[in-house]
Amino acid sequence: MSFSRQSKNEILKMPMEDDTSSIAFLSGLFHSCGEIGKSGNKFFVSIVSDIQELFPYVKNIVKKLYGNNVEEEISENYLINKNTFYEMRFDVETFQELLLDVGVIDFSNGISFIFELNKSLFSEDASCRAFIKGVYIGCSTSSIKFSEGALKTESTGYHLEFVSKNHEFLLEFSSILANYNILGKIFERKGDFVYYLKDVNAITDLLALIGANESVLKLSNELVTRELRNKVNRQVNCINANINKTVEASMKQVEAINTIISTIGLESLTEDLREVALLRLANQEESLDELVKLSTMKLTKSGLNHRFRKLLKIAKELEE
Repeated sequence: MSFSRQSKNEILKMPMEDDTSSIAFLSGLFHSCGEIGKSGNKFFVSIVSDIQELFPYVKNIVKKLYGNNVEEEISENYLINKNTFYEMRFDVETFQELLLDVGVIDFSNGISFIFELNKSLFSEDASCRAFIKGVYIGCSTSSIKFSEGALKTESTGYHLEFVSKNHEFLLEFSSILANYNILGKIFERKGDFVYYLKDVNAITDLLALIGANESVLKLSNELVTRELRNKVNRQVNCINANINKTVEASMKQVEAINTIISTIGLESLTEDLREVALLRLANQEESLDELVKLSTMKLTKSGLNHRFRKLLKIAKELEE
């Protein structure tokens, strides 16, 4: 199950705080995934979603507020990319009070869908959070994939987006989130408008805002896992770089010593250089730190390195 679906199911396990929050939630839901249609001579407004758990949740809210039952339909026309999308229809005549309360229907000039938000519906913090919950469930998607282990790299970046046909709706929604210091960007993609968040802290703040605490914890754990994995990778890369550096330096030193042996011989060197040369030949894979420990002379790492440079210089002069 995707992270997006898990977080939505988590939200749907929480009851609405009060009737005002319930209406605000429905308003966010209708504005984010609602559409108006006509069957025969009757108009209806429908909610379309691939979250099956959403519909009994909405039924309970509607029944509590208005005492009506709603019709739930599953159509093969909504089978997209192997995902079944469910449709819940609200007949305009039967649910006129509901549709007016959530601010999605205008009867002044026929029947039309209202995209502009009625912010009086969520003027309080609780109802505002409920509205954001509705929008999150209605039109959000994420591409966040989680690591299977601290050292595995199957995870992806942090990306959460809200998709809508209406630009003004997303602008108003982004201004609502901005009041909570959650800042994203809007762009157009294939005829749709997308409000997206790529900062993990902004995504975490949004999930915390709508009460998806389990999802916040999971995302926070993933952040720690990725940081640990990156730290380990940096350490491994550093170790490998040091090993490569040691091996490369040792090879040059051994090559220089062999040049000296094949030309003037080690006996032509001073005693300290001769001992350093023999020390390297006997311990070709060791670092300077290890050679210092193995040396019978009281040498520092700097002193040992200085003598190797002398050997390299002698070999270069002999080659020339």
